[in-house]
Amino acid sequence: MKILAIETATMLGGTALFDNSAGLIAELRLNVKSTHSERLMTGVDHILKQSSLTISDIDFLALSIGPGSFTGLRIGLSTTKGLSYATRKPVVTVPTLEALALNFSYCKYPVCTMLDARKNEVYAALFRWDGDGFRRLLHESAMPVSKLAETIMQYIDDKVILTGEGTLLYRDKIIKYLGERALIASPEKMAPSPENVAILGIKKALNGEFSELRSLVPFYIRKSEAELKKNVRNKTSKNAAT
Repeated sequence: MKILAIETATMLGGTALFDNSAGLIAELRLNVKSTHSERLMTGVDHILKQSSLTISDIDFLALSIGPGSFTGLRIGLSTTKGLSYATRKPVVTVPTLEALALNFSYCKYPVCTMLDARKNEVYAALFRWDGDGFRRLLHESAMPVSKLAETIMQYIDDKVILTGEGTLLYRDKIIKYLGERALIASPEKMAPSPENVAILGIKKALNGEFSELRSLVPFYIRKSEAELKKNVRNKTSKNAAT
């Protein structure tokens, strides 16, 4: 079973080809100042050609569904939907913060994954390895680092691994609030990988957990600025009408 995985929730996005019997076939990741729309399809085409495969050889698609960059998630979703409609390949979605946690499989400490949510907040979730996968201690939420630190201390009384771009952005605050409990991940473990999206995607595919494309939307957690401004305009118009 071959899977094409797409991850665009962070600047370090990319794509991967994975076979559940042979393992990773190819992976492409780029942290450059260009939008995913400029490089994603080029990347997909590149790894297929370099692997001597075509899109018809793929059994299904896996997508990192969020939370993360609003623009990046929209690009990833629209690309995946386009490929699925064109090829009739089914799609599974993978929570981005869980894909990030998978960088620390079998770890004895809980893992807190954090992405920048803007407005002095992070998207965060807390996981603990439980046999053959991660169990959520804290589901995906958007909150200030201070509140996250308080929440972490409610769930654990030991050290915790912190990873993700939110960790890099708020490193000093994290250390201030958590002290010696905080174990900051090394740089190569700070981003969700397309390979991890593929690994989690295969598990969902084997369980038949495919998505309905028509109703599929990114997992934003909170509304985008455009949606908030639209709501404000609508309320203003209603008030003016009355």
